[in-house]
Amino acid sequence: MFMLPGILLYTGLFVYPALSGLFYSFTNWDGVSPSYDFVGIANYKDSFDSITFRKAFVNNIKFMVVVVVLQTVISLVLALVLAKNSRTHVVFRALYFFPAILSSVSVGLIWSFIYDPSIGLLNMSLQSAGLDSLMGSWTGDAKIALYAIAFVQIWAHAGQMMIIFIAGLHAIPGELMEAARIDGASRLQIFGKITWPLLAPSAAIVISYTTIQSFKAFDLIFVMTDGGPNYATEILTTYIYHLAFSNYSFGLASAGSMIFLVLLGILTFFQFRALRQEGARG
Repeated sequence: MFMLPGILLYTGLFVYPALSGLFYSFTNWDGVSPSYDFVGIANYKDSFDSITFRKAFVNNIKFMVVVVVLQTVISLVLALVLAKNSRTHVVFRALYFFPAILSSVSVGLIWSFIYDPSIGLLNMSLQSAGLDSLMGSWTGDAKIALYAIAFVQIWAHAGQMMIIFIAGLHAIPGELMEAARIDGASRLQIFGKITWPLLAPSAAIVISYTTIQSFKAFDLIFVMTDGGPNYATEILTTYIYHLAFSNYSFGLASAGSMIFLVLLGILTFFQFRALRQEGARG
């Protein structure tokens, strides 16, 4: 009975919508009409045949790779530097963690102003430093817009992932480090043979969570570029949104959501498996 409220909420807010999405993915429902027709797997075929879908998928992979690699490395470096519980380190941890408490919409609005080509802080700073050649339209240039938003994603969440790595570092027995130092191991050897293998559980959480974040970066991209320019920052979530609420193709959008769910599950599964094997070898 104590579990019943939670089960009801979970069923109503997650299970039922997921099953409804699966059902409507086999229909041509427009999201408004009371009637619809079953079209079988036509929506799935249309999704894979869509140039926009393939573009969104490629963009999502690029975005994910950049964010996962750089955010993991940066957060790990920050954790190694700020692992001690001194007052100074705690203050810096709080400063790096602060962006994580902001909503993605707020972050997107802040950085939209910073990236503004006319009055943005970034271009004005470059101009003041005499680096006019580096000025640009950061979210208006199709070649760099996706990576500009990836930087914002990393800025917003690197401090959050840093906390997970710090917790993992504090769980490593100090005796192991001390014994390695006595045996003459260098810092690089200690990191490679002791620290990183024992951080594998923390790394698995960071990488899987960062992967999910990068695939679901809808609000940040929607606020900053809405998938533009020319679909340069369109990812799967914005593609699904535009299908549903701009084109009223809810059946096709539901099929895209199911494909998105399967892709995310497969990626997360293989990440956990690879990190588990690496931890076992360590």
